[in-house]
Amino acid sequence: IPFIARYRKEVTGSLDDEQLRALEDRLNYLRGLEKRKEEVHKAILEQGKMTPEIEEALADAKILAEVEDIYRPFKQKKKTRASVAREKGLLPLAELLLEQKETYEKTIEAHAADFIDEEKGVGTEKEALAGAMDIIAEIISDDADYRRDIRALTTEHAFLSVKQAKDEDSVYAMYYDYSEKIKNVPPHRTLAINRGEKEEFLKVSVDISKDIPLNYLLARVVTNPKSAAFAYIVSAMVDSYDRLIAPSIEREIRSTLFDDASEGAIKLFSENLKNLLMASPLKGKTVLGYDPGFRTGCKLAVVDKTGMVLDTAVIYPTKPHEKISESKRIVASLIRKYNIDVVAIGNGTASAESEMFIAETLAELKVNTKYIIVSEAGASVYSASKQGAEEFPDFDVTQRSAVSIARRLQDPLAELVKIDPKSIGVGQYQHDMKEARLDEALSGVV
Repeated sequence: IPFIARYRKEVTGSLDDEQLRALEDRLNYLRGLEKRKEEVHKAILEQGKMTPEIEEALADAKILAEVEDIYRPFKQKKKTRASVAREKGLLPLAELLLEQKETYEKTIEAHAADFIDEEKGVGTEKEALAGAMDIIAEIISDDADYRRDIRALTTEHAFLSVKQAKDEDSVYAMYYDYSEKIKNVPPHRTLAINRGEKEEFLKVSVDISKDIPLNYLLARVVTNPKSAAFAYIVSAMVDSYDRLIAPSIEREIRSTLFDDASEGAIKLFSENLKNLLMASPLKGKTVLGYDPGFRTGCKLAVVDKTGMVLDTAVIYPTKPHEKISESKRIVASLIRKYNIDVVAIGNGTASAESEMFIAETLAELKVNTKYIIVSEAGASVYSASKQGAEEFPDFDVTQRSAVSIARRLQDPLAELVKIDPKSIGVGQYQHDMKEARLDEALSGVV
């Protein structure tokens, strides 16, 4: 990607690295899709069940889910109710029902009686019909076209519903009675809900009015509403949806939601991290680092143009102390003594109150000193780290954090590389995504 972005602009039309990465992701997906198509084609061919229709369907498949739907009827399945029924010799009865004749030579029950076989475990007409309907349900479930269309209907009309799973308060309280159309759920909400479910605070389901998928199936499965087999076909169809199709579609949709949310989060994180690390350095300026706080006060550190620490202090301009006059006096003293060019204010707790205090102080002093809000992500972690202690053995943790804030304005990259990535936002993404994908995002930035 770096090579193509830098040295093949005339071929790519000057596409940037992000656009090229998006193309690479799509290329890898399509290569994987083609490989899976070849594997499925070979597997069906080896079974001797390949037809022109299946070949055409495979060629037209645009996503992996469609390929898997086509392959589903040919997969080696574990023992199912339908496979047991086939072993009992009930497939001919299922095929007889699927003919959906208006009248049969005899009643459906009489036909079912022909399949009673105590040795095979079929003792009554009712058991024979139940087994035949299990086979029909699996046939309906394995139809690739039905699955594709029901997946689309569910994605379009279903709601992601969340309920409280534990009778206690938590950070997920806002989702204790939440419902939103799947197509409208934002990525960050998907990740939060998944975390809540994993921590067993939430119960999540994909809800859709059953009339929508069942009416769709009814229009395609039932070919003769006047058939004597109508009631059995409809019963098998409903069972197929409830027991086989709906749970599978729900898993697929939940997985797609998570994958899309993770992908978006990785890209957003990558962009944010790039902006953070690659912020333009402010060279040749003496900076007053300002780490805001309430109860423990606001920590100050003066850093010269080379990054050397000249002085430190603690002031209490915010609640509960509100020693505003004394705080102004200390800040004014430091600004005048060291000719401070810029005050770097951390964007954490009490940042807004600190900004108002500094703006008011600078206005009263009538100096050329400016102020800027700086991300303090990870500053407290660095202040208590082994590297921070080695760099400033005589400082306490509060003084080190103020120094970190000042220095990251002077040279963001040089300061931020000292901090464990988990402390600047990566930790949450590791919780939400596979580490391999996280590494991908970090490597993209690097």
